[in-house]
Amino acid sequence: MLIDSWENQEAIDKHHASEMISEITELREKYDLRMKVERYVSDELGEHDAKFIRE
Repeated sequence: MLIDSWENQEAIDKHHASEMISEITELREKYDLRMKVERYVSDELGEHDAKFIRE
């Protein structure tokens, strides 16, 4: 499993242009790997939720 996160679309575009993505693409082709993409939007941590999260 690979999980990535970026600050904005510009950062995603830069990541997609990287050498690492070329290597990942080659591995996907070689091993016929599939992927699932999900997008989430981060929000501010509310005081109520903070008591449940240890950082």
